[in-house]
Amino acid sequence: MRVLVTGATGFVGRAVVTALAADGEEVYAAVRTGGSDGPLPPFPQGIGVARHGDLAGPVDWAPLLAGIDWVVHLAGIAHAGPGIAEEHYDRVNHRATAALAKAARTAGVARLVFISSIRAQTGPAADHVVSERDEPRPTDPYGRSKLAAERAVARSGVPFTILRPVLVYGPGVKGNLRALMRLAALPVPLPFGALTARRSLVSLANLAAAIAFVLRHDACAGQTYLVSDPEPLTLAEIVTALRHGIGRKPGLVAVPPVLVRLGLEVLGRGGSWEQINGVLVAEPGKLLAAGWRAKADTKGELAGMMRSRTAGR
Repeated sequence: MRVLVTGATGFVGRAVVTALAADGEEVYAAVRTGGSDGPLPPFPQGIGVARHGDLAGPVDWAPLLAGIDWVVHLAGIAHAGPGIAEEHYDRVNHRATAALAKAARTAGVARLVFISSIRAQTGPAADHVVSERDEPRPTDPYGRSKLAAERAVARSGVPFTILRPVLVYGPGVKGNLRALMRLAALPVPLPFGALTARRSLVSLANLAAAIAFVLRHDACAGQTYLVSDPEPLTLAEIVTALRHGIGRKPGLVAVPPVLVRLGLEVLGRGGSWEQINGVLVAEPGKLLAAGWRAKADTKGELAGMMRSRTAGR
């Protein structure tokens, strides 16, 4: 099948392009013309490259969709962040997705898989195990733009599947998890031993496998799925796994959470507290019931990611 992957140069996009090509699909990597991220990464041999304009402006999707059977839409603003106007989130994440879905319907695309986010479902923490049965309640512009995009896809008439992944980890990860890896690499004790809030993660390999699974199963059309590894972890367990990957003991100190929060505020990172100590467990039961099978060893995958990072220096 011919597959167009948007956002193909991103953290998730590169893995999806590689995985689909390895499975024998004819893959086209959609990349932004005139991007500011430097030269294109070396895609596997045989990958086609399709260029498009900035998603903040009009994009002519028709030439990119000619002859395409499946679309995996990853392009957009990937995370919530300071200084980004709600209008910009809406233009890039919502309206550009709506235009792509409409064009895919016109082109006769057999399936559009839209990679949304857990933040379309909930805020950075939840007081219960989150599932697709819950009414979506995003709490920030990023989450609202993703939910609006989901609804636009559903209205477009193109056959679709929506995935809402939790925090994704894997080689090349950025953001808070990369910062945590840098901390874990330091030969000093860390004050996270008393933090017991559990959070769901999903490995890059598991997310890529979920995308491939829903593309190939007609019963997944018209469905929305949360995507996570089966086992949520505490911050202490995550750090322990990362340090295990480089042969180091956990080195965790049980500092009272209130003092950890105060320390973050002193360092100007108080906004990270809910993501560090807030509970966010997402249940992937619906996707598992559909037949998807995830690698269950999250701690082992985290250790391997840390080991690879150290070896790659």
